[in-house]
Amino acid sequence: MEMFWIHFGILLLAIYLGIRVGGIGLGLVGGAGVTVFVFGFGMKPGAPPTDVIFIIIAVVAASATLHAAGGLTYMVQLAEKLLRKHPKYIVLLAPFCTWLLTIAVGTGHSVYLLQPIIADVAYKTGIRPERAMGVSSIASQMGITASPIAAAATSFLAMSLKQGYTVSLFDILIVTVPATFIGVMLSALWSMRRGKDLDKDPEFQERMKDPAFRAQLEESATLLSKGVTTKAKRSVLIFFAGVIAIILLAIFSKELVPVFDKKPLSMVLIVQIVMLSAGALVLFYAKVKAQQIASSSVFHAGMVAAIAILGIAWMSDTFIDHHKNFLVANMKAMVEQYSWLFAVAMFCVSAFVKSQAATLVIMVPVAFALNIPINLIIGMIPACYAYFFFCFYPSDLSAINFDRTGTTRIGKYLFNHSFMIPGLIGVGTATVIGYIIGAFFLKM
Repeated sequence: MEMFWIHFGILLLAIYLGIRVGGIGLGLVGGAGVTVFVFGFGMKPGAPPTDVIFIIIAVVAASATLHAAGGLTYMVQLAEKLLRKHPKYIVLLAPFCTWLLTIAVGTGHSVYLLQPIIADVAYKTGIRPERAMGVSSIASQMGITASPIAAAATSFLAMSLKQGYTVSLFDILIVTVPATFIGVMLSALWSMRRGKDLDKDPEFQERMKDPAFRAQLEESATLLSKGVTTKAKRSVLIFFAGVIAIILLAIFSKELVPVFDKKPLSMVLIVQIVMLSAGALVLFYAKVKAQQIASSSVFHAGMVAAIAILGIAWMSDTFIDHHKNFLVANMKAMVEQYSWLFAVAMFCVSAFVKSQAATLVIMVPVAFALNIPINLIIGMIPACYAYFFFCFYPSDLSAINFDRTGTTRIGKYLFNHSFMIPGLIGVGTATVIGYIIGAFFLKM
């Protein structure tokens, strides 16, 4: 027992140091943690999450190619047209658009293109931008577990199949899509009345006395004037054809998936094959230059996530494998009686680990060891998003910067920031709905 707490302390220290450094640093420090466990304490190294990493690389490669082709810009233009056509409903439409955009391209980092537009439309409609900006940032991250090509869902699928469960991508999505959608919409409804209207906000009115502040608010943020080629538009269709192919193969696996050695081809490999193929088709059709893909912000964010997951997940797997008996003995009775407590534990871990896929890779093996029913684990997937809690994630920080009115902000007391309540409402609702769907409607 004493060694468990020493090892656990090392694990927490590594996670803390990795978070302090940020980005790739989380993966590098995680790898150093594996070194300490293996050579310092003689622990058998866990399995590196290669399936998860390969899926992330394939999806990121395809998404970055779409970005370089101009397809992502075209998708954002479509969203902007919707927002500008119905500006009075921006608090409801903006989070729906960011949620849907994330589902479509598999990464929440696509929200950066839309954030300045949301802030611009809200201000010029007389709506407090914080109302739309806060929930839109939350919605962009909640869409990750509902995306068939995002790392979170595909990571969970890879781990479940490796464990021997007969789980399909469709099983995950029929829980996460409705659960996160309801969570986003309830969070948006609450946001419609948050804060004071701009004309009644004394802080904002005081800032408006500054001519320079007032002038910068009149600058327009739009992508509608940016030219998009026909090939860029058609590249979106190619990309979505790949996404639809993955979904169809997941639903009709018996009819469509090839069989080798009496076993159907794994969905883990199918996702990799299809997304790399979709990326290749976009590459040649839109005549994208390879260096443009590597310099894409989507590619950069995805590769950072892959390295972070590699290190931190490998270290966590090493720790969990070594102490599996101790963990099961001390947590099993509690979780058997109150299985939903696992969602609380996952939420707490995610508050410190800035990746939903990494959180799942860390926590799901624990759930397997505790023999929590797979349908309930799927139902609790939305709880893997809590890194809004400390307001240090890039999408939250960018939302603050893009809101030129200053209404979207980090509060005086650190935790009273613009994303806290929308996040708690959205994730809390999605987790409850997901748990209900998993418990009563997902038969496995």
